[in-house]
Amino acid sequence: MSPVPEVPAPAPTGAAPFLTAAHRARPVERVAWTVGAALIVSGLFHLVVFFVAGGPWDGPVSWRKPFTFGVSFGLTLLAVAWVTSYLRVGARVRAVLLGLFAADCVLEVAGITVQAWRHRPSHFDMETPVDTAIALSLAFGGALLVVVLGVFAAAAFKHRPDGPAGMPLALRAGFALLLVGLLSGAAMIARGVVLTRSGHQDAAYHSTGALKPLHGVSLHAVLVLPALAWLLSRTGWSARRRERLVGVAAALYVAAAAAALGWGLLTA
Repeated sequence: MSPVPEVPAPAPTGAAPFLTAAHRARPVERVAWTVGAALIVSGLFHLVVFFVAGGPWDGPVSWRKPFTFGVSFGLTLLAVAWVTSYLRVGARVRAVLLGLFAADCVLEVAGITVQAWRHRPSHFDMETPVDTAIALSLAFGGALLVVVLGVFAAAAFKHRPDGPAGMPLALRAGFALLLVGLLSGAAMIARGVVLTRSGHQDAAYHSTGALKPLHGVSLHAVLVLPALAWLLSRTGWSARRRERLVGVAAALYVAAAAAALGWGLLTA
């Protein structure tokens, strides 16, 4: 059986992970790097605020939310700016989508952060016009995330992505799991909004527990699996062996997501 041939990345931005490719990035990618790093710094800053100011870790009003959302959105933005360089998407289309995604990440984190400083829940709170505007903007931003990342996911499955052995599988599995995470988040928001609109706001805050573990685990597959494929490309192992290892890692990640869903359903 002949070995699986290597497929070179088409652009310099895809030739290395984001930590080593930033200096080769196009303008829109540099913006994404900057915004992603700023969101991570913002998240870490709010972790310090939590330790200084105290307060609950769980619940609808907590410093946990600007911390976790800042770090999570920052990492996801960095990951998407890197991994989409392997996709066969037109440069202009990719630039527009990355710009929309970066702006949406800022919108989401900003809304959550503002509400944390106002000591108000960020989601499902419609008691005042300001709270309603922020909650609806977060819901709109979540829908936009699904659309933008859905386009990237469709591109990953329509045309085989470029990159070293295992990267196409890593990208397809990563985007599929990312969409699961986004759709679980959309389901949580939709259920919470319905409960809030029907006068059950407290129930809305507690209705998302079953899907939270799945949401958190599946979001970062688009970073973890491609990063593994890239790291394996730096070894001297055969292409077929590296593809098998990425396949095993993808299967384990799917199992972890399923376990997270099961855990959420059991403990909600």
